[in-house]
Amino acid sequence: MPPPSEQKFLTDPQAFTDVSRGNPQPHKLKGEALVKARLTPETWRLEIVSDSSTQIEKPRKIDDNTALDLPALEALGKKHGIRFLKAMQCLNIAQPLGQGLWEGVPLREVLRLVGKVNNIRRVYWSGFHNNDPKQLFQSSLGYNQVMESPPGDLPVFVAYRLNGEPLSLVRGGPVRMVVPWAHGFKSIKWLQQITLTNDYKANDTYAEANNDPDSYLKTMARIDEGQEAFKAGERVRVTGVAVAGWSGLKSVECWVRPETGKHGALPPEDPAWATAKWQPCRIDPSPDDWASQLPAGVKPQDVWGFDPKTGQPRHWPMRYSVVRWTVTLTGLAPGAYEFRARAVDLNGYAQPEPRAYPKSGRNEIQYKPIVVMA
Repeated sequence: MPPPSEQKFLTDPQAFTDVSRGNPQPHKLKGEALVKARLTPETWRLEIVSDSSTQIEKPRKIDDNTALDLPALEALGKKHGIRFLKAMQCLNIAQPLGQGLWEGVPLREVLRLVGKVNNIRRVYWSGFHNNDPKQLFQSSLGYNQVMESPPGDLPVFVAYRLNGEPLSLVRGGPVRMVVPWAHGFKSIKWLQQITLTNDYKANDTYAEANNDPDSYLKTMARIDEGQEAFKAGERVRVTGVAVAGWSGLKSVECWVRPETGKHGALPPEDPAWATAKWQPCRIDPSPDDWASQLPAGVKPQDVWGFDPKTGQPRHWPMRYSVVRWTVTLTGLAPGAYEFRARAVDLNGYAQPEPRAYPKSGRNEIQYKPIVVMA
């Protein structure tokens, strides 16, 4: 494994794990089908409308040619644009999908295009899914969450670039929603319509499958696949990644014990958890040279969360990002062992707390077998 200074912090857009929905998947459409779906940079349009419960001054519609196009969105970005680093994480997949530098416009600035709004409580949005109501994929937030964020916090935004390049179809382009603090289902791909409503209820497709529609990103550690058997006297090195979720990331810890013959099965109520001896793992430091990590022409000072004077992150690990960790185990006699890793957040909660249940995201403690051979 290369040293931290040589590791790439950003995932190549083509290397993200793909969890696209739809039959056919929108990014696999070709030719005229893409044009009809308005999924080319030239044909993409965004409608901003309301239902009967809410009134808006200047709706943006396809029918009267007032819908927002990509050049207009990019022009808005020249004044209000934002860039930030974020890991994408599926609610029901434990491993992070990939990490990128996302660029776009805060959703609140896009909504200002419709002028005065009356009687509103929530913002709904949806993407292209083959014009089939059964394939509709949608999400939502409260109007206050969209329009207001504390100074220094990230806003919800409409993204059109990833890692310095136009957002590709496979990543949800030409334009997608990005909700920084949430699991991926809030960040709808192939964005095409925003609806303002006085309905207070979430409309999220994932909620219909008994998942939490708020779904703040969880802090957790995952273990890399790789070597499990080592010779006695050989360095036993284990690596992995940690997600700095909504509550941030303080540390990563590991626990090693002799194999119990249960192939790693350890129920939450097992008394062994109470006597476990956790030891610290090393979190990779911030790269010294961020210019080599970011796309050409992007300065660290242009990215949210970086100090404009030093060009370094204000906090490390950066919230909503993924960092690597490693530990070298010493003194292991020949035999079989169980290795586990967990993250600890900035509030002092150790994984899987404070939200141990998977309806708002998976964060179970992972197990890895290790064998030291005589």
